[in-house]
Amino acid sequence: MVAAMTHEFDLVRSLAAGAEDRHAAWDFVRGFAEHWTAAPLDTGGCPEAEVAAAEERLGLRLPPALREAYTLLGGREDLTSNHDTLRALAELYVDEAGEALVFRDENQGAARWGILLRDLALDDPPVLVRPDLADKNAERWEGWLERTSLAFLEIVLSEAAQAPTGPVDYLDAPDDEVLERLERDATRLPFPLYPAEDPCIRWFLYRDVLLRDDAGSWIHARGRTAEALDGIRDVLAGDWLEG
Repeated sequence: MVAAMTHEFDLVRSLAAGAEDRHAAWDFVRGFAEHWTAAPLDTGGCPEAEVAAAEERLGLRLPPALREAYTLLGGREDLTSNHDTLRALAELYVDEAGEALVFRDENQGAARWGILLRDLALDDPPVLVRPDLADKNAERWEGWLERTSLAFLEIVLSEAAQAPTGPVDYLDAPDDEVLERLERDATRLPFPLYPAEDPCIRWFLYRDVLLRDDAGSWIHARGRTAEALDGIRDVLAGDWLEG
């Protein structure tokens, strides 16, 4: 197995800590932004006044983890909204059934993510997903990740891996040999399988390339550099869309 260190930022160790503790999750986000993107998190969060205004408009108090996520990341679309969209504070809403506070939308409207109103009193509540179905009676809020801070780790990783520009690529329909090599040679990242009710997404690190395996149907790749991304195309041979 290859070494999983990325210079002074240890992605694996930092992610492991963040997956267990919400404050460590924000430390991971800061480290990832500094070492894997062009812009550290010196700015980009929402002011506390905007959070307070959203709470007053909604008539409810945001959980601490969601408040912290917005004050850290609320203005950083490059880390939150490349593919799916993190709603602005002014666009947060309670769903039609009065069940959940919605804060994120799938890019084609196929799903939305939220926190059940009954869980808003928790410091770091579960995040659920609701698919947009033709049969509205069949829709329900389904498990996604067990804590809000975990969900924002997922958002940052997934949106970085699906950026419109930069060292990103997509491997379509990897064969069994590619998947076996991924499991053998890359480092499995310490992040839980998800969604909660149908776990299928796994994260890996190969040298300086972040890899998301979507149940063997796709592999998303984000290199820390273009050279690192070139290297993974040789290791995992297949139909890379950009390569």
